[in-house]
Amino acid sequence: MKSIIFLFYILLLFNSCSKDLKKETTIKQKSLDLQVREAYLEGMRALEEQDVLYAARKFNEVEILFPQSDLAPKSLLMAAYSYYVQDYYDDCIAELERYLKVYPKHKNKDYAYYLLAISHYEQIVDEKKDLLSILKAKKHFEYILKNYPNTEYSIDASFKIELINDILAAKEMYLGRYYVDKKKWIPAINRFKNVVNDYETTIYIEEALYRLVEVYYLLGLKEESKKYANLLGYNYQSSEWYENSYILFDKKYKKNNLKKIKLQKEKNNNILQKIKSIFN
Repeated sequence: MKSIIFLFYILLLFNSCSKDLKKETTIKQKSLDLQVREAYLEGMRALEEQDVLYAARKFNEVEILFPQSDLAPKSLLMAAYSYYVQDYYDDCIAELERYLKVYPKHKNKDYAYYLLAISHYEQIVDEKKDLLSILKAKKHFEYILKNYPNTEYSIDASFKIELINDILAAKEMYLGRYYVDKKKWIPAINRFKNVVNDYETTIYIEEALYRLVEVYYLLGLKEESKKYANLLGYNYQSSEWYENSYILFDKKYKKNNLKKIKLQKEKNNNILQKIKSIFN
């Protein structure tokens, strides 16, 4: 009987301790949730006050406190955005790459890729500088167009890709002209062909075609030169570059054209003089 009573008290004691432990755990869990929310709200306030570095620190704190919470991936994105606002692009990119690795199925991935692309895009200086930022920006913008075509980000991504292609085409033209000046014909041809083949929608396509006409003509490859001249004429007949290519094959064309311009100016002057005499 004594043994039964003793066992009963032992069970009662364990049950009491279990309840206390459960209660303590619940209190701690609630306290942790509260800490997470407070850190997030503090980060938002700091961001509004433009204290972006402190904001990023508080957003990172949310993820450290409770990485499984719903606020953790959102906070990581907010930390990235905080760095972006202050032009800390490398820190922003690092946060975004970590977000995509840790939370690959999160609902805001489209925004993460867009911010990643923009962070690389903002580091583009000009076509003569390092191409790394340009190529990475283009890669991420193309990813957005492919995977998120119906989002608001895809519209800007398409526009940015056009600008990037202009930059890349400008670099090819810059190098092509440099090789022409140095009389390095083969590298020059390759650069101009890159523009024709890869960046035909850019503003440099007409000049690139003319440069191919010019280089092949200088090399004595008249048929190859005529091929690109015909291509230029077929697509851009009203272009000044087509007119320049025409002059290469017809030296008299320039003289005749100048005469026409001169006669037209004289005609215009005569008309103006007649109009002037009416008012006199």
